[in-house]
Parts: sequence; structure tokens; C-alpha cells
Amino acid sequence: MALNVVRALKSAIKYAAIEKHGADGDLDDAEALVVVRREIKKRQDSISQYEGAGRTDLADNEKAEVAVLEKYLPAAMSEADLIKLVEDAIAETGAASKKDMGKVMKLVQERSEGRADNKAISTEVSKRLS
Repeated sequence: MALNVVRALKSAIKYAAIEKHGADGDLDDAEALVVVRREIKKRQDSISQYEGAGRTDLADNEKAEVAVLEKYLPAAMSEADLIKLVEDAIAETGAASKKDMGKVMKLVQERSEGRADNKAISTEVSKRLS
């Protein structure tokens, strides 16, 4: 099963490289991490659908695939580090309300270097810009 997951990931990365840079293009590490996260997100969406339909067998398979894919992500950022990064980004951009959320999100995403999930970043930024 792991071999199939890795093959599918390799294919998704190659497809993204062709889409972005043409037939001879390659993705840098940050772009490849985006693809890995997207593949994990697809599987998490499938898990919730399968569990909602009572198909725990299929959900368990998707969970196993997520576990394989997560091995290719850098170590996750701690919550304290994420909070500090968000607070620094808010101070640096001068953000004061929810309409400034985009500027802060972009800066935090760049600085987290793929070690924080976009949903977690969004949650922290929203809490501080309310």
C-alpha cells in the first residue's frame, strides 16, 4: 500500500511541475510540500465522507495513506511557535482587522516553511484580528 501512495505522490508532484514549469520543469521543496499537503487534504476529505456513509473500511485505508504521506512533511511547528510567528507578522504588517488577514496569512505561510497547516494558521490569525 505504501508503494502505491508514494507512486501517486510522485505522479502528483510531476503533474504539478509540468503544470507550473512545463515539461522539463521541477518543483522546489516548498512547492513540493504544497503538493504533499494537497494530497493529504484530499484523503482527509475522503475520510470524512466515508465515515459519514458508514464505510469505516474505506476510511481506515485513507487514514493509512495519510500516515504514509505525513512522513514526507517537515516536523510540525509547535502551537507556541505558531502564535509567536502570527503575532510577529501582525506587528510587522500593522494589521488591525480581519480585512488585513490576507497580508498576515501570506507572511506567516512563507515563514512557517510548510511546518504549519493553513487551517491552524488561519485560526490563529482570526483569533488575533477579531
